[in-house]
Amino acid sequence: MIGRRRNTCMTLPATTYDLVLMLDPQTEESVRAKIVADAREAIAAKGELERHDEWGERALAYPIDHKTTAEYHLLQFHVSAVELIAELNRTLHITDGVIRFRINKLKPGTPAAPDMRPGAAPVREEPSHGRDEVELGAPEEHAVA
Repeated sequence: MIGRRRNTCMTLPATTYDLVLMLDPQTEESVRAKIVADAREAIAAKGELERHDEWGERALAYPIDHKTTAEYHLLQFHVSAVELIAELNRTLHITDGVIRFRINKLKPGTPAAPDMRPGAAPVREEPSHGRDEVELGAPEEHAVA
């Protein structure tokens, strides 16, 4: 029929999120491992865990609750159900051993997170070719005949 639209249902791809966990290094190792395992299980139950990077113990930019270091973890995952984000937010707020956490929604096309593990090779940026490489200096003088 002319002029009528067909009802087509397109499913959108699942949204990608980053969860950065900052755990208290003075908390027992078994408790820290359980916090990470519980977060992974919650994600796997309602979404898809894409990657988990253990960044190790790092200095904080400023003290939090008189602590100067934290054990960092990055969990990147896909999820369609927004309930998971609320569940993680609620659970991590009341969990002892979590210094801070942040859940970020990634825009489509966001590049992959760099390898921040201790001892990993530093990321080297390739030099760009083009207008950014113009040598700044005194302009050349041209003789006009």
